[in-house]
Amino acid sequence: MTSPRNGFRTSMVNVRRPVVLFSAAVVLSLAGIALPALHGTDPAASDSGKGPSRAPSSSQPECATVKDSLRPGGALPEPGAMPSGSTMAKIHARGRLIAGVDQGKYLLGYRDSQTGKLKGADIDIVRKIAQAIFGDPDKVQFVVRDVADRALLIQQGQVDVVVNTFSATCVRQRTVEFSSAYYNATQRLLVPTRSGVKEVEQLEGKKLCTSKGSTTEVTLRKLPVRLNVVTLPSIPDCVVALQQSKVDAVSSDDGILAGMAAQDPQTKVVGRSLANAYYGVGMSPEQPDLVRFVNKLLERDRADGSLAASAQKWLGQELHPVPAIPPAAYRD
Repeated sequence: MTSPRNGFRTSMVNVRRPVVLFSAAVVLSLAGIALPALHGTDPAASDSGKGPSRAPSSSQPECATVKDSLRPGGALPEPGAMPSGSTMAKIHARGRLIAGVDQGKYLLGYRDSQTGKLKGADIDIVRKIAQAIFGDPDKVQFVVRDVADRALLIQQGQVDVVVNTFSATCVRQRTVEFSSAYYNATQRLLVPTRSGVKEVEQLEGKKLCTSKGSTTEVTLRKLPVRLNVVTLPSIPDCVVALQQSKVDAVSSDDGILAGMAAQDPQTKVVGRSLANAYYGVGMSPEQPDLVRFVNKLLERDRADGSLAASAQKWLGQELHPVPAIPPAAYRD
């Protein structure tokens, strides 16, 4: 899984439903123009399953506490009536929200091969933001990049928001401001349905796979259970190994495992939470008004149940129960 606050990039394996994937970075724009290539590494990208990330610069002090988000103020403005001079007004004048997303996390952010549209719990969040600004959930330019580019998309001003199993870490908060949490992901297990495994203790001495360099691996190695922890470049690689009976279980974020289980009826998500990660919307620290606006929107959707309904819609068939939506936490 992630640092206690992160997620993974995944692709489809053993697909039950037709889903089209792209291995290269893809940009979907209303104008049909690709953005320039990014260079660098998300400082916490080890959680993507793509291997260890670059160590932070020694000139930057290490931190241990993740900051809470910015408190919203006042009422949510009506769609199309954004405050003059605000970041939201500039987005409205442009005519579209630009959002960094994934298209390879089934149930969270994926491309429906039947319609060509992006769908999933993360995509619902993007469309809610567009609806709140424009009164139209479809006024979105989706930018699809590897998870390693999430922070860079914001830092280089190429997107307004990133909604891609993105969670706050001390390193990320040097360049990214996060909304309050909209989902509490928990580290669990994916096992064959006939295995009889319900908890990690039943895997004593057996092979348990996770992504190389992730903090999921660290969590597994610290458990008071003698596990044979196997690491591969990505969680989909682990799932393939599970299907080939080369490992006995896979561990990652519950939402990502739910997408895998939904595609392979011979697997299921089991076990208590071993660790957790809080997904938030990533934005620029230079646009605090947008952060407060998104937080106000999330407050409304927590209160009316629509956040919980979205999580239940996408993940409820595989996760029992779906984790409760976390309450907002603000620093001012």
